[in-house]
Amino acid sequence: MQSFDFQPRTRMIFGAGTIGRLGDVARELGFRRVLLVADRGMVASGHVDEAVEPLSSAGIDVVRFHDFEVNPDTNMVDAGTEFAAHEKIDSIIGLGGGSSMDCAKGINFILTNGGRMTDYRGYGKAPKPMLPMIAIPTTAGTGSEAQSYALISTTDSHIKMACGDPKVAFRVAILDPALTVSQPRSITATSGFDAIAHAVETYVTTKRNPVSEIFSREAWRLLEPNYERVLSQPNDLEARGAMQLGAFYAGVAIENSMLGATHACANPLTAHYGTAHGAAIAMLLPSVVRWNGRAAGQRYESLFKGTEALAQRLEQLAETGGLRVTLGASGVLKNDLPALAAEAAEQWTGTFNPRPFDRQGAMEVYEWAY
Repeated sequence: MQSFDFQPRTRMIFGAGTIGRLGDVARELGFRRVLLVADRGMVASGHVDEAVEPLSSAGIDVVRFHDFEVNPDTNMVDAGTEFAAHEKIDSIIGLGGGSSMDCAKGINFILTNGGRMTDYRGYGKAPKPMLPMIAIPTTAGTGSEAQSYALISTTDSHIKMACGDPKVAFRVAILDPALTVSQPRSITATSGFDAIAHAVETYVTTKRNPVSEIFSREAWRLLEPNYERVLSQPNDLEARGAMQLGAFYAGVAIENSMLGATHACANPLTAHYGTAHGAAIAMLLPSVVRWNGRAAGQRYESLFKGTEALAQRLEQLAETGGLRVTLGASGVLKNDLPALAAEAAEQWTGTFNPRPFDRQGAMEVYEWAY
């Protein structure tokens, strides 16, 4: 029997209205002066005020940092660290999508351990203790709230770095589906499809284990039917809750099984073309499933009727989300495919793909998706 190490690090609180418990939870963790990391969209939506109210009522001082964008880069993390260094904070909250949570983690790395973000590429490179953190995701997508990794782009090349350490995992994740109702349909579509890809990829990776498989399957069970439902009925809190739980479970699966060729091929598209991550994933995942069929066909069959049936279902879901676009139609140049394939082959996630993944494999995936 396969040996593995499973250690959940994040307490999860789920339910509509649970953001109201934020003050009590923060006080339990000993928060006194917290850095609230949330992008400007969270301010405009009113979610920042929703978080500040219970914190203030609990007697906790709140310092706000909003100066970052989607796909936070090293400069944005440096700016947040410089800002926080003068505020004498003892804790951090990440409120928003994966960008807010990753930025919060990045700030924690440098604020507590010094150096630069590039120093923490890989895993377990932060020797000193880190500040306790709470995650409040407002999208159902990245699963960052359940992971001990921050995805931070380098400012010069826009290549995403995975920077991980067990100490940077959130102590608590508050999943309040009511917070996801305000997101635009496009964000619901792209983030939701990303979560679906996490469920599919984690279920077949070479690093999967019996526990990660449980989370992958349950994530798929929640996400696959509710993706269409939440897009057609955006105020349906049951569907919203299912998507949030599914994204969290898929995040737990990533923590234990990693990802595969889809994410390896998606990152260069974001770096060079600015393609939204979820949109890139939607263009690639069906082709990766077909390409992986010879190595993972039985796994796919236990997930959804077999390789081709699963690929077609994923295309149907992408169509529902307005994401079924070929690489060519999205503006990717055919002449760029070899360079993109070379970069995809260097991505860490590709090393866990069920079918050995290299430059030639990446080129085939891109050509099938073109």
